[in-house]
Amino acid sequence: MAGGNFMGADEGGSEYPGKLTRYVALTCIMAAMGGLIFGYDIGISGGVTSMDPFLKLFFPSVYRKEVLDTSTNQYCKFDSQLLTLFTSSLYVAALIASFVASFVSKKHGRKVTMFLGGLFFLFGAVLNAAAVHISMLILGRILLGVGVGFANQSVPIYLSEIAPYKYRGTFNVLFQLAITVGILIANIVNFLTNKISAGWGWRVSLGGAAVPALVILISSFFLDDTPSSLIQRGKSEEAEQLLKKIRGVDNVDAELKDLVEASEASKKVEHPWKVLLRVRKYKPQLILSTLIPTFQQLTGINVVMFYAPVLFQTLGFKANASLMSAVITGAVNVGATFISVYCTDRYGRKVLLLTGGVLMCVFQALVAGLIGWKFGTTGVVATVLPQSYAILVVLCICVFVAAFAFSWGPLGWLIPSEISPLEVRSAAQSVTVSMNMLFTFAVAQVFLKVLCWMKFGLFIFFAAFVFIMTLFVYFYVPETKNIPIEEMSRVWTEHWYWKNYMDEQSPAKEVV
Repeated sequence: MAGGNFMGADEGGSEYPGKLTRYVALTCIMAAMGGLIFGYDIGISGGVTSMDPFLKLFFPSVYRKEVLDTSTNQYCKFDSQLLTLFTSSLYVAALIASFVASFVSKKHGRKVTMFLGGLFFLFGAVLNAAAVHISMLILGRILLGVGVGFANQSVPIYLSEIAPYKYRGTFNVLFQLAITVGILIANIVNFLTNKISAGWGWRVSLGGAAVPALVILISSFFLDDTPSSLIQRGKSEEAEQLLKKIRGVDNVDAELKDLVEASEASKKVEHPWKVLLRVRKYKPQLILSTLIPTFQQLTGINVVMFYAPVLFQTLGFKANASLMSAVITGAVNVGATFISVYCTDRYGRKVLLLTGGVLMCVFQALVAGLIGWKFGTTGVVATVLPQSYAILVVLCICVFVAAFAFSWGPLGWLIPSEISPLEVRSAAQSVTVSMNMLFTFAVAQVFLKVLCWMKFGLFIFFAAFVFIMTLFVYFYVPETKNIPIEEMSRVWTEHWYWKNYMDEQSPAKEVV
């Protein structure tokens, strides 16, 4: 049946012995902290761009439109390509860095890649905090982007490879939970630093990125690399000892055998990028690794999260009120992510994606209707917006954020990280990260201009995309609950559509 494959493989295949150990739980929590750097940046950038001292110093034309020209169309007052370049330059750097990170991850391991991510992010935070010119600001953003590219490439794979397969979804969702916590912390920091009357609060906000950078730097020192990565680099004995340590049992022969076989298959593939792009049996992984992060960004979530203060100011909120509203949405984001932590391995990935998709579509359309009702196409409001209207807008945005937080937020990272075999896993994850960053960049770069052009219709545009991707999930995304990562080929051979791409031919023989 076309829409089938809702159930995970609870029976059949290998049942690896082992238990959820305290050590592996702590390891996964520490590794997931790599999400803090991405989340903090998403939350902090929109907040500082709503602070008058920051705008006066770096973006005076935007400041004049916001403060001095009260007749400006509300949809257009933050429209500045230089301002969007500040926000979006990070994502171009992350896109490019993810390809380098793929090579580093395969040759030197996930742990080293995470460490480098934290190091680059730390350098970027220091440069941004000390910025006195727009060029310093942009260079700092680029270094932050390199850090994000390295962290986002390595952390989801690390979590998928080291967690017991029955808990893989739960622990991988911790990465998204760390992202949401980072966003919330950034929103709170912005709210507090905006009260600093001397006008240097934005430096504290941007420099605060050094804290999550240090967290991942220090955490990576204490982490073991994953068994898959160790075997891939010829350290089978070390991998066996690590498996015993993280599984809490001495009998790890079955899992070790599967990992070694996967590693042997990966060694036959000299050019994983060429294999991923050209070999027919990897088309399902390539397509999902491309479309899932693309759809994740076309929900419009990052528009809401990193432009939340600007968006709320556009809706007529004062500076402090807009930052407080961003704190509220950030708190909702964190709270709803816990739903995914609880439900992902109990009810499966697909149910959460479909439920979240329906809710996002409905409430994105409601936001469009509410904005259109008060602002029309002129963007000018004749009277002060009533408090009840403001509360209703924030409520609808909060439901939208909550729906994303338990579905596309965590699962947009989890599913791509678990569906690919070892020989192309790093390459496929780089595709995921690069597509995520490409569309994050595109949305960030054009959002303020398109908001000026499309008005409230922009939110209808995002709602339409959510509808399309929900249909895609129903028909084409298989359920991966309770399937060991090295046996993931089963989901493709049993899927109504993707089974047409499966064959037994060796990828090494297919690529010349």
